[in-house]
Amino acid sequence: MNSKTTKQEIKIVKIKSNVSSQYIQPFRVFYIQNDKEKKWDFVKTHDSVACLLYHTQKDAFLLVKQFRPPVYLHGKCDGFTYEMCAGILDKNKSLEQTMKEEILEECGYDVALENIEKITSFYTGVGFAGSRQMLYFTVIDESMKMQEGGGVEGEEIELFFLSRSEVRNFMYDENKAKTPGVLFAIFWFFENKLDLFKKITSPL
Repeated sequence: MNSKTTKQEIKIVKIKSNVSSQYIQPFRVFYIQNDKEKKWDFVKTHDSVACLLYHTQKDAFLLVKQFRPPVYLHGKCDGFTYEMCAGILDKNKSLEQTMKEEILEECGYDVALENIEKITSFYTGVGFAGSRQMLYFTVIDESMKMQEGGGVEGEEIELFFLSRSEVRNFMYDENKAKTPGVLFAIFWFFENKLDLFKKITSPL
């Protein structure tokens, strides 16, 4: 496993409640289920896309590592999470076009639209958000590298190459905060793509 790691100092300045946000809206729904009146608090948020990137020359998955304040405030780790390249659906663009742009912005690789393969979709945060994420897979190599990546507007995303030989240790390492989506995607790769890439050796 390797990444371009830089030491980052985190300092929480303040926490405010009941703020207006372009990303989430809090609601309370009242409903009747089996003749019983109930209520539920939830947030409305954007659907999203995510993609598992497999680098053929490095024989590794390319993940993104970034600071997530909610994880940090939960108090169980340093707040840095390991995720797939992803983005919210807040523009009038196709799912694949959004995914292509996120891969370029976050990771620096220019992938052809036709090579972005859909895996499936699922719902995240079902107890408080219920947003939908569309999951994709694509293959990259250094010929597609156009820029350094790292995201836009101060996202400070780090690139993290997870060697295929280190996958098992990574998946069960509870000291590395990771999303269920990335675990599922890696399982999917070994179920569906391993035979295509198992003979690849790493020249880099």
